[in-house]
Amino acid sequence: MQINSHLSVLVHDQARRLGDREALIYRDFGSREWKSCSWNQFSEKVKQVSNAMLNLGIRVQENVGIFSQNSVQYLFCDFGAWGIRAVTIPFYATSSEQQIQFMVNDAKIRFLFVGEQDQYDKARRVFSTCHTLERIIIFDRGVRISTHDPNAMYFDDFLKLGECSAEGRSQGQSLPRQTEVEALQQQASMDDIANILYTSGTTGDSKGVILTMGQYHAAMEANNKCVPVGEDDRVLNFLPFTHIFEKGWKILCITEGARLIVNTYPQEVQQTMRETHPTCMSSVPRFWEKVYMGVMEKIEGSSAVQRKMFKHALAVGKKHNIDYLSKGKRPPMALHMEYEMINKTIFSLVRKELGLQNAHFFPTAGATVNPVVEEFVHSIGINMVVGYGLTESLATVSCNHLGDPFTVGGVGIPIEGISIKISDEGEILLKGPTITRGYYNRDDLTKAAFTEDGYFRTGDSGYLENGELFLKERIKDLFKTSNGKYIAPQMIESKLLVDKYIDQVCIIADQRKFVSALIIPVYSLLEQYARDHAIGFQNREELCANEQINQMMKERIDTLQQQLAHYEQVKRFTLLPHHFSMERGELTNTLKIKRRVLNENYKKEIDKMYEE
Repeated sequence: MQINSHLSVLVHDQARRLGDREALIYRDFGSREWKSCSWNQFSEKVKQVSNAMLNLGIRVQENVGIFSQNSVQYLFCDFGAWGIRAVTIPFYATSSEQQIQFMVNDAKIRFLFVGEQDQYDKARRVFSTCHTLERIIIFDRGVRISTHDPNAMYFDDFLKLGECSAEGRSQGQSLPRQTEVEALQQQASMDDIANILYTSGTTGDSKGVILTMGQYHAAMEANNKCVPVGEDDRVLNFLPFTHIFEKGWKILCITEGARLIVNTYPQEVQQTMRETHPTCMSSVPRFWEKVYMGVMEKIEGSSAVQRKMFKHALAVGKKHNIDYLSKGKRPPMALHMEYEMINKTIFSLVRKELGLQNAHFFPTAGATVNPVVEEFVHSIGINMVVGYGLTESLATVSCNHLGDPFTVGGVGIPIEGISIKISDEGEILLKGPTITRGYYNRDDLTKAAFTEDGYFRTGDSGYLENGELFLKERIKDLFKTSNGKYIAPQMIESKLLVDKYIDQVCIIADQRKFVSALIIPVYSLLEQYARDHAIGFQNREELCANEQINQMMKERIDTLQQQLAHYEQVKRFTLLPHHFSMERGELTNTLKIKRRVLNENYKKEIDKMYEE
């Protein structure tokens, strides 16, 4: 049962309903031990944070920064701030000093909560250039505070600001300003701003997207009608809470009373899955691409008999789950019985290896899902629920519905309340109660983002067919070759990224004679291939330049792009000896490539691919 309360009281309302039932499963910073927190304990911590924030001097609708990876403290701060009608501004844990400085100054932040040593060090270094910043509050007690920093305090000490004095406790009080907190909650409005989310900025400076309490309320109501998460689900938070997809999904799960498994370290997600056995998890397509590559690599290394068995199992899974169920058809009895047998033996072992013995469903969005990967995930008995959304739409615009027919390659049916219109240019336009009112401090951008009749311009091209939404490409990302052909780079990249030897790829084509690519290989696998084939190399530069290595990669790429039109196919590529990086400005915080920067940083390598 959903409790869709105002965010200022949501956790407390759930605590009254669910009491000592488990709400959060988490690990402390740097610890391997999983801990548990009940709904009552969750509520008490949130109240304590609200009281401490009032004692710190945080005002109604004041902007409060949170610069951390996922943690229970992050949750306490989000809901604690909303409890006194403050606004939280999440920063990605990987944000650069330049990005922090921009966001703190743009939002005039006085109080910044940080996670670990790296975040504290960055915040301390920009402190003098952020004229409104007064305090840095640190979640991880293991962080070393500079001896010359009088402005930092640990979260544990901050919480003490939300405790009563000895005299107050003797009179039966535990929270010094709870009466004021509850008065503020009574005054709370759906027009209050809940968050300002700064977009990752693939095309320029970050923009602060305004998200209101009313948007969240409308989004939770609409998603409740099409996303069947419930009290029995164990939901792993894998994506950062800064990401609107995870933030919206997390709040939806809280409204439904599900348990949250807080994953602090993204690189450990697969180990976390095996340890905690989630039933649900939101993710981006790249996660499932890596699962696909990992399973297929393991199968490649098995015996001929095992390979044949798995290939047959996948064919049966595809026929049962894609050819029949996804189209709303009932599988023939013989096929169903064969699938059930395979599902209980082969596929259950695959899911167990992933830690998904009790898999329910897995929302997936954020980029194009490769149809090969989507079919694979469904074939092995995992319900991938593909959707589409933006920060400006508070995540979900459309999604598949569990158990209903869906089309591989589509992004589902629009949620209730969203009106979708396709412009003459093919752009997806949106209107509805979940759409942002605009960008913080940027009236010019806000005006440009909406049509005259009030529809939000997504920048994505797509079309509606039989009630389902299909994406084509980011309009700004469409490349036009010098031969006049239009190229969709993300579509080509998604096809190449399923290869086990390819880690990152950037398609080059705009105003060029043909399509080329910058490729970051999986160095460990490439090095192993070289050793297996007696290919000598002293370093990665030699490895990536080796003619035999490049010929092997060409053959694999040619196989992957057989179904592309001739003008869409990669004709030349360069293997690079180091990863694209955020430090060089080549990636956003959500690991999306910045094409303009890559074109500048690798101009020499790109120009060489087009030499006659």
